[in-house]
Amino acid sequence: MSDLAAKLKRIRLLVCDVDGVLTDGRLTYGDGGEATKTFHVRDGMGLRMLMDNGIEVAIITARSGAAVAKRMSDLKIENVAQGRGDKGKALQEILDKLDISADDAAYIGDDIIDIPALRLAGLGVTVADGHKAVQEVADIVTSRGGGQGAVRELCDAIVDAQVGLDVAIAAVLDK
Repeated sequence: MSDLAAKLKRIRLLVCDVDGVLTDGRLTYGDGGEATKTFHVRDGMGLRMLMDNGIEVAIITARSGAAVAKRMSDLKIENVAQGRGDKGKALQEILDKLDISADDAAYIGDDIIDIPALRLAGLGVTVADGHKAVQEVADIVTSRGGGQGAVRELCDAIVDAQVGLDVAIAAVLDK
């Protein structure tokens, strides 16, 4: 088994950045000053498949907003850390809360603020359009960009390594 396959197999927690990972990183402001975000529906399905297979999911984002809170509520993701620029420290707090080793966690981010968390996690991942400095420290660079299904790509790889993607898809279809 390759080192990457072994890392994917042991993941018990996936932690995602939001802007540039679950979204394409662009911010749109309405006339009232409210920020809107666009999330990729397949990323959400991938996160649900992880949770359905016993893998915890958490979010760490430097920004705060109702759009993130609503999307995570819709997905039933409870571990949401908004307004956290100290991504490494926030990740450690989540690991401690869930009693999960850093070696059993994957973190996906796209910009230099994510580097401490990428270094802490047992599996560091960035998106295809992630900053060059982030790509240099990541174990995996997805083939898709942020907000374009990159998280689903990672979720599918984790699920496939642990239970088999075909088994997970069949379980979704049998519901």
